[in-house]
Amino acid sequence: MKLPVIKHLTQFIEDNDQDYILETIEVLENLCEVSSLKEEELEVIGELISNMYGAVEVNKMIKEGKEKKEALNDFMKRVLGSIDK
Repeated sequence: MKLPVIKHLTQFIEDNDQDYILETIEVLENLCEVSSLKEEELEVIGELISNMYGAVEVNKMIKEGKEKKEALNDFMKRVLGSIDK
């Protein structure tokens, strides 16, 4: 996951609508079923999906009342904490 990408996608959600991101995730998940995709292509799609889910989660925290910067930092701490375990 890349914080600048998540931040950018979070701004996109604020400017537009979360549904665009959720529908894009559905398309990318469906695309992963193409048998001719190479492993590196699947990894890129997976990274995009992860960043989009991250933006959705950050947006949820913002809606719950957290400041954007705090929500982004808390999310990344949670992600890094789960990696360390």
